[in-house]
Amino acid sequence: MKTSIIKTMRWYGDRDLLSLDDLFQAGITGIVTALHHIPVGAVWTPQEIQKTKAKIEAAGMSWEVVESLPVHEHIKKRTGNYAELIENYKTSLQNLADQGIFTITYNFMPILDWVRTDHRFKNARGAEILKYDPVKFRMFDLFILKRPGASGDYTASQIKEAQVQFERTTEDLLTLKKSILLGLPGSTEDFTEQDLLKQLAEYDKIDDSKLREHLVLFLKEIAPVAEEIGILLAIHPDDPPFSVLGLPRIVSTAADLNAIFSAIETTSCGLCYCTGSLGANPENDLIAIFEKHKDRIHFLHLRNVQKFEDGSFFESDHLEGDVPMKRVMQHILEYTAASGKKIPMRPDHGYLHALERDKAYYAGYSFIGRLKGLAELTGLELGLQKP
Repeated sequence: MKTSIIKTMRWYGDRDLLSLDDLFQAGITGIVTALHHIPVGAVWTPQEIQKTKAKIEAAGMSWEVVESLPVHEHIKKRTGNYAELIENYKTSLQNLADQGIFTITYNFMPILDWVRTDHRFKNARGAEILKYDPVKFRMFDLFILKRPGASGDYTASQIKEAQVQFERTTEDLLTLKKSILLGLPGSTEDFTEQDLLKQLAEYDKIDDSKLREHLVLFLKEIAPVAEEIGILLAIHPDDPPFSVLGLPRIVSTAADLNAIFSAIETTSCGLCYCTGSLGANPENDLIAIFEKHKDRIHFLHLRNVQKFEDGSFFESDHLEGDVPMKRVMQHILEYTAASGKKIPMRPDHGYLHALERDKAYYAGYSFIGRLKGLAELTGLELGLQKP
């Protein structure tokens, strides 16, 4: 049967525990990766792009998506040499297009790329998954990090609940700190508490409105370049889709997406439709978001989450949880069939199976768990296709 979804898998380059041969043998045809060794803000040169592309093609696959071409903090804050960094970004886009790589994912989350409190929470079957626990996070914020002004972000009862848990906890607090302070995916370095407090202070005067203004100004500079050279820009939603550590969040809700895309006319400026990130906010209607912005959806991250009334959530199996994955897939198939557009997709995250428990994978990027997700999503896609 024909498929309109390009099956991909994320690969972290030569530092990844998985080889390209491993991925090829698993049936993967497209790779999602980045030049993780290039400092954020520096130009991705044609030579470095070609090195990675050649490795992927020699293994029998194609480099389908860049994830991510990171946006420097100076651009987000419009401080320092941000103008020079934007020019570097344009040059990197041009160099990628010259090598035939046209789908670029990025995010505009301040400081921390994504946040979980537990990287090895055991689900009902004993597999280890990612979880966000708001009480643990408040405990970290208030009593470990001791962020100035943090108490103003929480109610008295929330503070008391966190304090009680902090005083009673027997959990390894170092593990909790490392989980929250995990550096960028693909990085070998984590933030320290001192690093984080220093960077948080630099966002003290930047609220949602100001950060959104900075994003739109950035996009107004790079979107014309992207449109001219055929690049598709896919912004990744905030993860989790609400404020953490008092930081602004501007890609969390349907209203956020409407505000961004109404300011940028070209559909070259689009969305990485991450069902897990958007799905962690109970106010988000995933089907309505897809239908509203389907012409701008250039990359699919399909994963599922189970949410709870206390604000916690964990990442469930791809076909289980609160994301209506069958309906999501049906809308994707109907759109791609009508438009003729092929959209790259990767299973996003996966559980850590006992067989791989001792392997030092990046959190959420085990092999067995992601292969299980890919198999389930492929089966769902084929099962929903009309004869």
